[in-house]
Amino acid sequence: MSTPPDVFAPTTLGPVRLRNRTVKAATFEGRTPHGQVTDELIAYHRAPAAGGVGLTTVAYLAIAPDGRTHREQVVVGEDTLPGLTRLADEIHATGAAIAGQVGHAGPVANGRSNGVRAIAASPMPSPLSMQMIRSASEKDLTRVTRAYVDAARVLVRAGFDVLELHMAHSYLISSFLAPGLNRRRDRWGGPLERRARLARQVARVVREEVGDAVAVTAKISVSDGFAGGVTTPMGIEVAQLLEADGHLDALQLSGGSSLMNPMYLFRGEAPVAEFAATMPPLVRWGMRSPAGRGFLKRYQFEEAYFREKALAFRAAVGMPLMLLGGINRLSTMQQAMADGFDFVVMGRALLREPDLVRRLEAGQASRGTCIHCNRCMPTIYSGTRCPEWAPDEVIPVPLPSN
Repeated sequence: MSTPPDVFAPTTLGPVRLRNRTVKAATFEGRTPHGQVTDELIAYHRAPAAGGVGLTTVAYLAIAPDGRTHREQVVVGEDTLPGLTRLADEIHATGAAIAGQVGHAGPVANGRSNGVRAIAASPMPSPLSMQMIRSASEKDLTRVTRAYVDAARVLVRAGFDVLELHMAHSYLISSFLAPGLNRRRDRWGGPLERRARLARQVARVVREEVGDAVAVTAKISVSDGFAGGVTTPMGIEVAQLLEADGHLDALQLSGGSSLMNPMYLFRGEAPVAEFAATMPPLVRWGMRSPAGRGFLKRYQFEEAYFREKALAFRAAVGMPLMLLGGINRLSTMQQAMADGFDFVVMGRALLREPDLVRRLEAGQASRGTCIHCNRCMPTIYSGTRCPEWAPDEVIPVPLPSN
């Protein structure tokens, strides 16, 4: 049996050289109140980059105005190019690489905030805007596909190293993959191969646009965690289709649904009271109702909670895979390497301790101090942070109010 790779040793992701195999996950930053890169956003990503991660991921970069989850998010384009370039330059100065999570939010978009109705594979009510989400037309899908190409072109010009295509969490592409959200009878619905048409089309056109200038990855689901969502066997089949197409350099294995079951992704305690306090009065009342409390389900937390499902993906595809799911310990990172995963992705652990990777590599720590209380989740509206730990050197100026 071959020796597992060292998680801290240099490696490659497609055409990109990385200083190690650690990735800071894409997590809403809440630091673009006017849809532009800010000093606060740069500081947020510079902290884990200076703290040792190989790759930090900017989230979330919308390909079109109607693809934002809400109006404060960055839309990739000529007007945001200067800020994105400055952000990439700052990250590169630390020795880390930078990824942009690009996508269209689909039914996760707040149509009322964006000023345009959200789209999805099929019509559905929106709990975010209290509007009906309309079914995407052929014209919409042509427009969206072109927008992915345009966004990819801009991010390459900005100096980004990796493009992460968002195909999970009930965002637009994910809504086509999930049979319960895709009730179409045209060429975009029905059997999984047709439901996966948009995912495969987007991966193809983005790769054709960027060539080998950057790495292209996709975030996909090991399980959506709700009836009618993507199951593990479906997710494996999607991974096999994407691998066979040959347009992607790696897959990041995630899970859950931002609309239907967000706690499936996070696990642990559900911060219902804290979330409710950040919402408008009507939504606040709904979250405190029995139905609202049931929306934020409670799952027992265990580190690397997607590992078992991810191992099934590892057995089914040969392409590089990224493992995430509450990774907090050096031993878990080493186990991921032994399991055959190529990268480890960390979110909450780095939110609490941006320098964790550097300290783990130096032998100054064997685990992070994040307790996965999930009280960071409601802070996405005012500047994502660990409520228990936000030193001045990481966030040197007051956070913008969204």
